[in-house]
Amino acid sequence: MGAVFEYGTDGPKVIVVGVDGSESSWRAASYAGGLARRQGSLLAVVYVQPLPTMAFAPGLSAAMAETTSQIAEDIVSQVRERAELLGDVFRVRWEFHTVAGDAFGGLVRAADELKADAVVVGASEHAGHRFIGSLAVRLVKAARWPVTVVP
Repeated sequence: MGAVFEYGTDGPKVIVVGVDGSESSWRAASYAGGLARRQGSLLAVVYVQPLPTMAFAPGLSAAMAETTSQIAEDIVSQVRERAELLGDVFRVRWEFHTVAGDAFGGLVRAADELKADAVVVGASEHAGHRFIGSLAVRLVKAARWPVTVVP
């Protein structure tokens, strides 16, 4: 069963933003943070940790897992730093989530589990996505929540 939207509410309760460390994902996080602050929403910052597809050399999977875990730690550290810089003036309730998988599947799963009212992502920085479809386009086509794409 798809998401059920409630009419007449005061706005989104949970806003999910996908962050992978790229500049466009940080712009999306800033936008989503402002939206969450204005709406009094919970900001759920989600990092999708890629799963190793194949190990071409012994230890490659372990090295990739360690690298993506370090990326997750760096992201949550940066989010904490930025939240502290804003202080009490622009207080935002937020939580950090790491899910494993591909970007689309991970964000869909996180948004569903968190009962997201909106999803925010940065525009793709990969030229090839013009031909095969970007994460944002796939999320919009899933049609489960409003999706905002931040350039």
